[in-house]
Amino acid sequence: DIKCRKAGLHPAAAVIVATVRAMKMNGGVKKEDLGKENIEAVRKGCLNLGRHIENVKQFGVPAVVAINHFTTDTEAEIQAMKDFVKAQGAEAILCKHWAQGSAGIENLARKVVEIAESGASQFSPLYPDEMPLFEKVNTIVKRIYRGDEAIADKSIRDQLHAWEQAGYGHLPVCMAKTQYSFSTDPNLRGAPTGHTVPVREVRLAAGAGFVVIICGEIMTMPGLPKAPSSEKIFLNEAGQIEGLF
Repeated sequence: DIKCRKAGLHPAAAVIVATVRAMKMNGGVKKEDLGKENIEAVRKGCLNLGRHIENVKQFGVPAVVAINHFTTDTEAEIQAMKDFVKAQGAEAILCKHWAQGSAGIENLARKVVEIAESGASQFSPLYPDEMPLFEKVNTIVKRIYRGDEAIADKSIRDQLHAWEQAGYGHLPVCMAKTQYSFSTDPNLRGAPTGHTVPVREVRLAAGAGFVVIICGEIMTMPGLPKAPSSEKIFLNEAGQIEGLF
């Protein structure tokens, strides 16, 4: 939503990458048991995949699902994923590029071309630029995460309002939260609804062109150290790169 909005891009198709293992994990299977066949867990975990398909459709972009194949996947598990995706009005294609190179992903490539050339995409951002910042946050919480609302202290709301007064209200918001759940609880898998999303901190990235909304317990990526590794990388007399490791 941020990249397309800022760069004026209009995607013609979207590829959602999923794995049988991820479906089983969202279905409640422990990490050490992901290599065992569990069709029921796959079906249960597919609710998470269904949410992603629905979310992509909200932007008006048709999607295809790429099943990133693992050797432990069984035919029955793969078929369960394909059946679920078909019921959502999309198609899931098995991809074995890790073993077969480009030949293992040719069917996916052809499907992407087919969708892109169909002209079916009607891309639209999730919210207008002029929407107030906290309302943008709530829009994402309700429409993408399916939560009830975002909650924030008065100090955070006041900070957002101050940035709006300073001319930054048109910026999009970048949500920083756990990647393991649609909620801020990494253990709440599947497709939860009715939860609240606590906003812990907000940061203005004026140069990058967005406002960062930090939710729940999440550590953001650290910046460069005082002496970054790039200072030790150079070309020697033989034209070889040194200092990478």
